[in-house]
Amino acid sequence: MPKAARKKAKDPEGRMPLTEHLRELRNRLAISVLAVVVITIVALFFAKSIMNFITEPLPQCIELEDADPAGNRCATLTQAGLTSPFATYIKVSLMVGFVLASPVWLYQAWGFMAPGLHKNEKKYTRAVVAVGVPLFLFGAYFAYWLLPRAIPVLLSFSADGAENLVSVDDILDITVRMAVAFGFAFELPLVLVMLNFGGVVSGKRMLGWWRGMVVGIAIFAAAITPTDLMSMIALQVPVTGLYFLATGIALLNDYRRRRNDPEAQLGDDEASDLDLTPSSIDGPEDIGRPGRGGYDDAT
Repeated sequence: MPKAARKKAKDPEGRMPLTEHLRELRNRLAISVLAVVVITIVALFFAKSIMNFITEPLPQCIELEDADPAGNRCATLTQAGLTSPFATYIKVSLMVGFVLASPVWLYQAWGFMAPGLHKNEKKYTRAVVAVGVPLFLFGAYFAYWLLPRAIPVLLSFSADGAENLVSVDDILDITVRMAVAFGFAFELPLVLVMLNFGGVVSGKRMLGWWRGMVVGIAIFAAAITPTDLMSMIALQVPVTGLYFLATGIALLNDYRRRRNDPEAQLGDDEASDLDLTPSSIDGPEDIGRPGRGGYDDAT
């Protein structure tokens, strides 16, 4: 009986054939999807309580005459169709599964990229997950905190005498959209720090982006938040602050690298020191052939 083939040793530089990359991607995607599915199944048993928690920011009208008691608008929560409640259960559970499984899929995403890093850069894997998960969850919670302040502003545009009918799907859609957008927006500093620690971009260059980053964050905040100005500012200010915090960390990391190895981190617009000491020049070399007076042809 032939002996079983020995398992190939891993390349210390993280190099592997394309088929190995695809196989690893498939395995990590399978683990991430499995984690989301498991948490989604568990969340199905608590879907109604979660649904009540999500729709709580909506100011609901108890009676028709309460629609405009003191200039503040309210709405009536509705679900249209026989299959709408069940479909909402599935959507709520999937949202919870995606958010609560974020430690797993963030770790798998970073693990897929880590083999391409140097050995001294792989030690940040756990730190990335440990920081990235709280940032994502905090961004999602911040979106939920903002909704009770944004929904009344949206309802204030209603016509006088009109009754607002808001479906559960509408509340769920805006909650999911804002939670995911805020969660990924709060990941911006982590991505920048990862790029800096990986040697892709320097802190000096990140600082040079500050005008474009501030404008870009403002445009993103205006596009993802409801129509009121306060919601836009509430998102722009913390994300901008996190950007400058990440830039400061990158600058400190660059300073540490330069102190340890002055030539390790040269910017794209920086040149290494050149040795300009003049050297002696040898005399002319005789390339002639014998019998032709030093010339290399018959001239």
